[in-house]
Amino acid sequence: MQLYTDEDHLLWQKIKEGSSESFNALYSKYWQILYCSALKRLKNHHQAQDITQEVFVNLWLKRMDLQIDNLSAYLQVAVRNKVLNLFEKEKRYISISRLLEDNFSQYGDPADVVALRNEFLQAYRDLVDALPEQRKKIFQLHYDENLSTEDIARRLQLSRKTIQNQLGRAVSFLKTNLSNLFILYIIFCN
Repeated sequence: MQLYTDEDHLLWQKIKEGSSESFNALYSKYWQILYCSALKRLKNHHQAQDITQEVFVNLWLKRMDLQIDNLSAYLQVAVRNKVLNLFEKEKRYISISRLLEDNFSQYGDPADVVALRNEFLQAYRDLVDALPEQRKKIFQLHYDENLSTEDIARRLQLSRKTIQNQLGRAVSFLKTNLSNLFILYIIFCN
């Protein structure tokens, strides 16, 4: 086992010096192991591939700044953390209808709640309509039609990264504007 660690240590030193051959050797040695670790947790082939690739890309890009004593452990923890970050992002998504039911039901008269919910839903629709056309289409395909970023990329003939970036921008825009609107509703309801 010590030979394994020594071999990794040597590879890491060469990678820090910029050796792409050493990086390729490390990639070949650990890609399958990391992919399987991610797949076991995610149960999604494409997400597991993406996370595994991200770990290696980050390792290469940050090689000059990283101090790693145990490369195998570092890579496993990096995969685990990326998976947990993905779970956290997915957990944060709450449908608009659930948000409205959960948050507006506490405001008195059911007729007022229905009116308030309808106003908020209309504001949401208006904000979605205000998105740039391509971003709006990507957002609707993902959140309304439940398509994966890969499916959307294939359908629109764009890169998956472009789809992810556009979704991030759309969600950020909606989150900011709906949060402000929600605060105003709370102020005026009380």
